[in-house]
Amino acid sequence: MEAIKISASGIVGYLFGSISSAVVLSYFVSRKDVRNYGSGNAGATNMARLFGMGVGVATFLLDGLKTVAAMLLGRVIGGYYGFLLAGYCCLLGHCFPVFFGFKGGKGVSVGAALGLMLHWKVFVIIVAAFFITFAVTRRVSAGSIMCTIAFVPGELIAGFRDWPTLLFGAAAALTVFIMHRGNLKRLIRGEEKPFRPGKPRFLRRKKR
Repeated sequence: MEAIKISASGIVGYLFGSISSAVVLSYFVSRKDVRNYGSGNAGATNMARLFGMGVGVATFLLDGLKTVAAMLLGRVIGGYYGFLLAGYCCLLGHCFPVFFGFKGGKGVSVGAALGLMLHWKVFVIIVAAFFITFAVTRRVSAGSIMCTIAFVPGELIAGFRDWPTLLFGAAAALTVFIMHRGNLKRLIRGEEKPFRPGKPRFLRRKKR
């Protein structure tokens, strides 16, 4: 029975994660799918580049809120393990949303919310890692990758020593890292562009 409850928490988390804030907001703002423009990513950074910082921040916050909701409901259904599984499955749903053809974002906003839900210290550490890296490189992707590197150390600093929580953090961090593998290659080659929020008059279709 306990296993069924924990599994149900994972399903709930995945369905919450599959609600793509970027896709919904882009349709609301422009009646277009953000995945066809800019980087093609359904995330806060691409939304900020296309529609400006306000829309980008709104996307980030909405993705964070769905993560919080998923994990709280997961705890109600399946206890602490349900809480963790709902969070990780929310991340998977965000990256591969069943409602939007399994093409979503790269998980940074959800990953930040996962850290916040674990402990405020984890959140502070990964956010600090992001902003310090971004301040030096002016690349959002570099900051995002550094967040993944800082996640498990952040858990340890926050006092987590149990394997389920550490494995949860490692799995979440690895997932976001893998989603940024293309960015990492461009960073290594020096081809990754610096972040500049936009105020577009029109949307340019992404290059194929």
